Amino acid sequence: MNRAIAALVVVLTTAAPALAQTAPAQATQAGSSGPEFLSRFDFLVGLEYLVSDDPRFVWDAYWGGDLDLIDYGRGALTFAATYETILGNEFREFDPNQGNYMLGGSASVRTRAVEVAGVFHHVSRHLSDRPKRFPVDWNMIGGRVQGGVIRGRTEIRAQVDIRGVIEKALVDYDWEMDASSGVRMGLTPRVALVGSGGFRVVGVDGSRGRGDQYGWRGEGAVRIDGGAAALELFVAGERRIDPYQLEFSTMTWLTTGFRLLSR
Repeated sequence: MNRAIAALVVVLTTAAPALAQTAPAQATQAGSSGPEFLSRFDFLVGLEYLVSDDPRFVWDAYWGGDLDLIDYGRGALTFAATYETILGNEFREFDPNQGNYMLGGSASVRTRAVEVAGVFHHVSRHLSDRPKRFPVDWNMIGGRVQGGVIRGRTEIRAQVDIRGVIEKALVDYDWEMDASSGVRMGLTPRVALVGSGGFRVVGVDGSRGRGDQYGWRGEGAVRIDGGAAALELFVAGERRIDPYQLEFSTMTWLTTGFRLLSR
């Protein structure tokens, strides 16, 4: 936990000046007239094909959304939820073997430069069509710094989360840092090129005989905006930490797929 707190201080002190050079998109809402109830809702549905030699990992499907319960002008109270299904081809062509839940909540404060939030993060991992009677889950609390800028048809955003574990079952996690950034460059009013990258560090307690874990993801996509939603077609490379919840390891793969999301 001490390493998590130290890392949070470093990230806050180094990320804030960089983001302060541009005005984040969300910070422009800070002057609203009063609190708004259910002021924003974003959804996401995606399917990826994984290029992997392991028959447990062929498809990754996920859907979820995040909702601003209350926007109080200087920030927002937000709830987020995602469900992920991993499918292989061990026993049949489409063989679901995992079902994972991710729930979160945050309360933020906006400034002219960035938006800072306190966050709660919960992950619960389950097997599908396979026996497992014990839990694999963890709860975290921590902080978030995010910001961005829009210049013409180009939008840039960045986010850093630092979280410490307050409760866990089976896993050896102590804390994690999850950083991501993305850029969208419009080609036409309906079509854009999108690039994103993320880096994740998980600090561990030593109970599984391994050191801190590192994961990453890099992605390039074409985005097509419709009237009420957008479609992204992407290719990505990923190194995932503990892809199978009963094993302590990492795997690297290429992936391609699509996602539907809010405009």
